[in-house]
Amino acid sequence: MKNLKTFKTILKVKVLVLVTLCFFVLSSCKNNTPKNNQVAQPSKEAVAHTPKQEATKLSQEFKDYWYAGEAEISSYKLEQARYGELRQGTAVLVFVTEDFLPDTQVKADNTNPNNIPVLKLNSTKNFVTGIYPYSIMQSTFYPVANNAHATKVSISMQEWCGHVYMQLNNRSGFEITSHSYFDGEADQNFKTNKAILENELWTKLRVNPKSLPVGDLQIIPSFEYSKLYHTQVKPFVAKATLTANSYTITYPELNRTLAITFNPDFPFDILSWEETQKSGYGENAKTLTTKATKLNTIKSAYWNKKSIKDEALRTTLKLD
Repeated sequence: MKNLKTFKTILKVKVLVLVTLCFFVLSSCKNNTPKNNQVAQPSKEAVAHTPKQEATKLSQEFKDYWYAGEAEISSYKLEQARYGELRQGTAVLVFVTEDFLPDTQVKADNTNPNNIPVLKLNSTKNFVTGIYPYSIMQSTFYPVANNAHATKVSISMQEWCGHVYMQLNNRSGFEITSHSYFDGEADQNFKTNKAILENELWTKLRVNPKSLPVGDLQIIPSFEYSKLYHTQVKPFVAKATLTANSYTITYPELNRTLAITFNPDFPFDILSWEETQKSGYGENAKTLTTKATKLNTIKSAYWNKKSIKDEALRTTLKLD
């Protein structure tokens, strides 16, 4: 009888301990489970180190310049490093605003509140290596809100060996499609983590150069660089500095530096740029600097300039 009472007492103690443990476990789970199935919010300390990006308030000056129904076209004298030598050529930067469809990510034909207002940059280069010519074009579609990555970036490059094309779409990640005539680069579809795009920094500069990122960063080099030098499309460690009229990015791992000089006053037009890196292969490789210096700038609705008489504008831009 005594043993039975002792057994019952021990059993009650065990049950009480088990109930207490369950209470603490449930309480702990409840306290750490986000409400409404939402992701747990970061601590105040973490938030303090994650500044919120707000949309840039566009000035009337910006609207008057960029929404006048014209593009800004700037021509440049180009000295392009290729195969260990400097080549003479021309470069053109075409900046224009337009509405962009958020899903299909192409130019919108109709007005819609869901459209994304972007500042588009079409950047071209033309130069000759020996007997054969190079033609390079990059397109960047950057939200004028200036608080998100480029919606889309693409490049096409043609020379007598063949041509290449690559396109990035900014969705849940950076989705990239690439086609090339080079062995090992033929047809690719892949994703990479979101990071600063060198391509988007040229348009970010035109919205507000003071918003350019500085310090130690992770930057995806320009698509032109990736295709000319066959590097992987991914973020590289970089250091960026900003002065009143210049922006410089240095990539230690790539031994590459890009320096852009711009007008410190609105509309912050790009006056020149230099890109220093190793060019050529083997014993012909040497460190060279590609340079582009502005020739002229015009504002024009160039898409309506299709007649022979309009070719005079190319003379104005010193392209002929």
